[in-house]
Amino acid sequence: MSYDKFISLNSTAVPLPIENIDTDQIIPARFLKATERVGFGDNLFRDWRYDNNNKKKKNFVLNNKRFSGKILVAGKNFGSGSSREHAAWAIYDYGFRCVMSSFFADIFKNNCLNIGVLPLQVSPMFLEKTFKLVHEKPQTIINVNLKKQKVCIKDIELTENFEINEYKKNNMINGFDDIDYLLKMKDSIIEFSKNSLL
Repeated sequence: MSYDKFISLNSTAVPLPIENIDTDQIIPARFLKATERVGFGDNLFRDWRYDNNNKKKKNFVLNNKRFSGKILVAGKNFGSGSSREHAAWAIYDYGFRCVMSSFFADIFKNNCLNIGVLPLQVSPMFLEKTFKLVHEKPQTIINVNLKKQKVCIKDIELTENFEINEYKKNNMINGFDDIDYLLKMKDSIIEFSKNSLL
């Protein structure tokens, strides 16, 4: 199994209301030396989290103890720029299991789905209300139900359905990446191959 199963998530959220965040801002290019998925969380938003003396910037949200959780709420057009998988790896390794935005770059979106991070695309209205509530009340719990494809904030009775590719959805529910999915079908593939040669 490549990652933990994602069925339903109840969590507080970290608000990052910045639009057009690209993959170089998510994980700067100088940290792309490793090929395994571990360790990238330390450098998530590195240039926004730390100053030139390697000290945490007090005004950046990931350094604000008021906010925590497994959901990152981000501005429109999240994950644009280069196609580096490391951006999704950094988000997962930091501890986020879901990124909420009103729009995602396609390649980044697929990279997230491949490793168990849900790119949750919501309407601009839903996103705006979420930002406002999380800022005012950081302990707000957001429920993301992947099976029902529904996100809900009970405090303000705000609910919205979301779309996801059925194949990717099933993989996330089972904790599979593409290779795991094929391995699960190994016996069927071998049987089909044998019959095809007859």
